[in-house]
Amino acid sequence: MEIRIESLTDLPFAAKQFLENIGDAKIFAFHAEMGTGKTTFITALLHAMGVKEVDGSPTYSLVNIYDSEMYGSIHHFDLYRIESEEEAFDIGIEEMIYSDSYCFIEWPEKVQSLLPEDAVKVEIRKEGSVRIMNYDIDCC
Repeated sequence: MEIRIESLTDLPFAAKQFLENIGDAKIFAFHAEMGTGKTTFITALLHAMGVKEVDGSPTYSLVNIYDSEMYGSIHHFDLYRIESEEEAFDIGIEEMIYSDSYCFIEWPEKVQSLLPEDAVKVEIRKEGSVRIMNYDIDCC
């Protein structure tokens, strides 16, 4: 599936469209270059999932955990600063990923071998001012 985001005003619609098409998937690996809009889109997803207060990127804490009345527990990981999979183990990443919670993971290539096979790969790229997001939901 492809979602085109032409401006920030498109984010709520794009987040809603994304959520309507995820089926039973819960683990999402966001692949994109720095500054492409991973955190911005995940923030829009959190709002669409009913999270009122979003802490922004968990760049320094590595993970922010939210609770949604509609979706339950949601984990937002920003793994940019980790140096090894062992650091990810230290924050309890495996327990969180395999906890049946929703997980949105930025910089997933740093923990690729820890991700379940059914993790949905979400690619975001820029074409001028347009963000184009591609993902396939084939696990559900």
